[in-house]
Amino acid sequence: MASEAKPHIMVFPYPAQGHLLPLLDLTHQLCLRGLIVSVVVTPKNLQYLSPLLSAHPSSVTPVVFPFPPHPSLRPGVENVKDLGNSGNLPIMVSLRQLREPIILWFRSHRNPPVAVISDFFLGWTNGLCNQLCIPRFVFFSSGAFLASVLQFCFDNIETIRTTTTGEIRFSGLPREPVFKEEDLPSVVRRLVQSPSPDFEGIKDDYLMNFQSYGCVFNTAECLEDEFIEYVKQRVGHDRVFGVGPLCLTGLDTVGSVKSDSGLLSWLGGFPERSVLYICFGSQKALTKEQCDALALGLEKSMTRFVWVVKKDPIPEGFEDRVAGLTCGVTVLTWPMEADQFVNARLLVEDLGVAVRVCEGDGAVPDPDEICRVIGETMGECGRDVGARAEEIRRKVVGAVMEEKGSSFADLERLVKQISLPQCHVPSLWYQRIDILDEAKLFLKYCNHITSDTTYSMLPDSPTTS
Repeated sequence: MASEAKPHIMVFPYPAQGHLLPLLDLTHQLCLRGLIVSVVVTPKNLQYLSPLLSAHPSSVTPVVFPFPPHPSLRPGVENVKDLGNSGNLPIMVSLRQLREPIILWFRSHRNPPVAVISDFFLGWTNGLCNQLCIPRFVFFSSGAFLASVLQFCFDNIETIRTTTTGEIRFSGLPREPVFKEEDLPSVVRRLVQSPSPDFEGIKDDYLMNFQSYGCVFNTAECLEDEFIEYVKQRVGHDRVFGVGPLCLTGLDTVGSVKSDSGLLSWLGGFPERSVLYICFGSQKALTKEQCDALALGLEKSMTRFVWVVKKDPIPEGFEDRVAGLTCGVTVLTWPMEADQFVNARLLVEDLGVAVRVCEGDGAVPDPDEICRVIGETMGECGRDVGARAEEIRRKVVGAVMEEKGSSFADLERLVKQISLPQCHVPSLWYQRIDILDEAKLFLKYCNHITSDTTYSMLPDSPTTS
């Protein structure tokens, strides 16, 4: 690729820690393979690019747009971590306002990107890419199972609304899973219970994902082979790439989190796999009743444990489940919201590497049940699950780290796909934009129009650094 111009792409992450960090890990891998990347961010999310910019100063350029306002968002809020899961709707809606500024940025660039990789919460970028006459690759920070479940739900939302059984059978999906209505992903339940133009727009945006030129998943074939194949059949092509778990090959994006030497010394005094690790992620805080019940169950089990208590949000999210798999550990699941019920089913029922200990956002677990499950999982009865987890770990690490691994191969295939001539468009691509639309954009974003109008005149002009 040295004698040829390196392909230039745009990466557009969604500003939530479980979405943004995996896509930046993918960006790191793309840069290692010779791509030039412009990353769309807003000012308060620019900090997350620091490791990437340090590692690839000549390959990565941030394109910083002001965060678009929304009546439900207080000034200064630009990331879901500042609001919790309920903040997804207004953030998703507000980010749609970046469509026209991005078009203007493309028009001003001497060497515009030949493709866009954007998060699956940004389905509207598919229409944007169609307008720009370039391919869009949708990035799923979670797996193909969740993507298939969401696609089914949004395709059949009226059926779900009128169900009387309280259960939804996902006919046509591998193994035809069944979920209780209250266990569906949060965005689906809210659309069912409180339909609104904003939620309908989110549904329409999501349905654009499977119409993208390609689909990229933060998963591995050994974890979700059936669902990766299902997606290929559903979209009608093989531009489907399982490139994860990306946490194995990413940068140290949590630079502020330092190892506690005292804790490591304490852990070093015990046999392997004899200490229980407890963490509920960065967005969930247990109630006092839930904490008390969990603490009592731990006390009764007489098991050594490390419990991460939430203080300041640490940038971790959807990758928690695959991070556990890469360590070969048994997972005790307590799904509460968002996609956690879907992930728990994959871990418990399909992969057999987890045990369910409780479920529900407001559920207070039985301390005796916690004691029993911990005792069985950490003891002799948990050997089968532990062995299965270790088997999965070996397969996952091999998929990512070995040249013949499925994730390694799919990453190479993705880069080749982006580098194909059909992904490159003429520099005058913008001539296809309707002249009336062009005038509207200038009237909206420019102070005035003269023969020497430049993009620095835009009040909301992006900055690059």
